[in-house]
Formats: sequence, structure tokens, C-alpha cells
Amino acid sequence: MCAAQSGTPEHHASIKQRFPELADALDTLGTTVRAAGPLDAKSGHLIQLAAAASIRSEGATHSHARRALQEGATPEEIRHTIVLLTSTIGFPTVAAALSWVDDVLEGNVV
Repeated sequence: MCAAQSGTPEHHASIKQRFPELADALDTLGTTVRAAGPLDAKSGHLIQLAAAASIRSEGATHSHARRALQEGATPEEIRHTIVLLTSTIGFPTVAAALSWVDDVLEGNVV
């Protein structure tokens, strides 16, 4: 899969450079929704990680796994977040998402 398809940080940076107003609006939206409720940052990223896995977004799964780690989530919490989805999104999608999470946890993606 090419960088543009997987949502790698380089592709994200390219979008930010080409569409700075869009990037600013998305940053503002993210800040606003994080501040709108009582959940801590780690929980928020674990929820977003589950959503990313559910829509089969490899890039977003990488991003939210990385962000959850930065907010103090353990590798076990990150993997458990994905495994909890098995009865909802099915084992094949969970298996794919676990491989994307492992990419981050094992340092195979930046």
C-alpha cells in the first residue's frame, strides 16, 4: 500500500501543507471536541483507536495507537481496545487492526 493510501504522517503533512486552512480547522475541531466532555486524553484516543479500526483505516489506527501511547496507554490496553471489537467488527478486521497496532508498538512505523 502506498503512503497516500495508508495515511502515513508524510501524507498527512503534505495535506497540511497544501490545505493549511483545512488543517487549522481540523485542529480546532479536535481541540474543541476533546474539551467538550469529561473523558481524559488516553480514553479519548482509545475510543478513537477503536473507531479507526472499525472503519478499517490503517493510518488512523497507527495515529491513535501512537497518540494513546503518548497519553500513557500501555501496549496491553491498546491491544485490548482492539480485541474488544471482535464480536462487533469481526475477527478478520480485528486481526488486521492488531497488525497495524503492532506496527506502532514494535516501532515499524513512525
